[in-house]
Amino acid sequence: MDPYIYTEKPKYQPHDIEDASEFYDVIERSSLTHQLSENRPYVYWTMEIYDKSNGIKGGGGLGVLAADTRRVAEKLEVPFVVVTPFYRSESHQKITDLAQEEFSESVSPQDYGFEYIDEVFVSSNGFPDASLSIFKKTLGSTQFVTISEPNFGQLYEGDGSGDHRLYQEVALGFGGYKALKLLGIKPAVIQLNETATIFAALARLDELCANGMNLYEAIVYVRKHTLYTNHTLLQAAEPEFHRSQFEKLVLPNIKSNAVRCWLMEQFRNDRLRPNLLAIELTEAKNGVSKLHARVANFRDRNNDKVKFQAITNGIDLETWVLPETLQTYRDHGIIDKFGLPTNDFSEKLNSLSSADLRYLKKLGRKELNKVLLNRQDQYGKSIQIPENAILFDFKRRFANYKRPYMPFENPDSLRQILISHNAHYILTGKVHQGDVTMYQKLLEVLKLIDNDPVLKERVHYIQDYDEELGRALAIGSDASINIPIVGLEACGTSWEKDIANLKLLISTSDGGVADVQPIACLEVTGRNYEAEVSSLYVNMHKAAAILKNDQLLEKHIRHQLSNYLPIISGARMMKDYLKFIFPKPQIQPKKEPQIKRIPIQ
Repeated sequence: MDPYIYTEKPKYQPHDIEDASEFYDVIERSSLTHQLSENRPYVYWTMEIYDKSNGIKGGGGLGVLAADTRRVAEKLEVPFVVVTPFYRSESHQKITDLAQEEFSESVSPQDYGFEYIDEVFVSSNGFPDASLSIFKKTLGSTQFVTISEPNFGQLYEGDGSGDHRLYQEVALGFGGYKALKLLGIKPAVIQLNETATIFAALARLDELCANGMNLYEAIVYVRKHTLYTNHTLLQAAEPEFHRSQFEKLVLPNIKSNAVRCWLMEQFRNDRLRPNLLAIELTEAKNGVSKLHARVANFRDRNNDKVKFQAITNGIDLETWVLPETLQTYRDHGIIDKFGLPTNDFSEKLNSLSSADLRYLKKLGRKELNKVLLNRQDQYGKSIQIPENAILFDFKRRFANYKRPYMPFENPDSLRQILISHNAHYILTGKVHQGDVTMYQKLLEVLKLIDNDPVLKERVHYIQDYDEELGRALAIGSDASINIPIVGLEACGTSWEKDIANLKLLISTSDGGVADVQPIACLEVTGRNYEAEVSSLYVNMHKAAAILKNDQLLEKHIRHQLSNYLPIISGARMMKDYLKFIFPKPQIQPKKEPQIKRIPIQ
């Protein structure tokens, strides 16, 4: 009897959480039942969200994280509102003659069930007020509140320090704050997902001062109710704007003269980085991995180093993990109904057998191949990966610091790996629009593959990388390659989806992977780039050997999950944010009653 032939396991059952108070009790924040409500929710501002099922297609990891954060909040019944643009234009990629091209498709909020609310306006000097359409969509305990207008442009359109980018940020901050007022929503707390959303905090400060609050009292209030989540390692990498741009696009939206004067005092040599406003207007600040929080080099107005709390990004397990795999975790007592690892999850992992792992990966490969039937490789053809073949993948934005070209530095070594282990390699990920260097790199890699018969047969570049393809590769591939230059990845979450789906991870010690030291996967190391390339090939051979051996497979998958499952859990991420933003009230010690002594007469 084939030990890998199983009867069909039950499909994953939806969570069974009555209300958020259950989760609040588990994380020792029972008071949140009174602090968070439909009208006083946790409000999350983001310039992008990657949630294609709701019609909003962001640009990358920042947007994927935002979508997962909302999904986790919905599952945990946490009152949660996302304020974000609804971009009317959705970008796509295609490969023509092995070179990347972009095209756009129009999308509408109404097509995805968004309800039109009303118009709000943002002002600018010398131009008519811009009218922003407000749309709302409710999903359980959570809501989307989106702003939209035909001239808003695409995500990250234009120069990072240009007028259009500043207009987008002002429209989201001031326009989004007006939208909340229109809906009767008063944020209990605001989370700013990256610096571009800082104008939401500025709009709140202006509202408080315009209603009569003292400037410095208002600053203290905004600081205590605002969290700044930073995803950038170097302050110098942040955009910078000129005073004249603020005078044209920001000041016309500020009602309070005190706020206007305070804002102008923040400029140095007529220049201002909005991250300085984020530092000034927030008390709670976090980086998105331990390494990121430690090495992020940001300075405040006094040139003091800014301290970031480490809250590593997590993922929504239900979105990214094969349902049968998630059900297996629950059946074995590895995760609870909230999506948190159980207290004894490490011991429970020992009950996962190689037969379980191979069965689940077999299901994942079938699902991957279903998705690949409707996708195109670099030649415009669909592909299928044989069930018995080992599959490596690289599925990330095609950015220089992520080094997608590294496996192709020595074609002979890659060819040997693919032939000797009956392996295939899927490469996918878009070049960021305007990145001329990486356009050329992608073209060079695809030409190299095209000129080698073995690589042409076994290496597949899948066009138009998106959520669907990312999930399919996470559940259907065997080993993932994650090789950013150490110190340049803030966190990343693609590797988390791979580990959660029982894949082997080959990685450098960067981003969230480095939360565990030494890292709990196959590590790519080397004193220089050439040494790292050699290490990558060695680890690809190791991965293939592990995948062929039941005992080694059990050992490595259990080791990865034991170290990383608490990090991967999106519920853990939500727990960390709630406990950070809402500290446990200090219990004042009871005073001993004073006994009045009566003198002896």
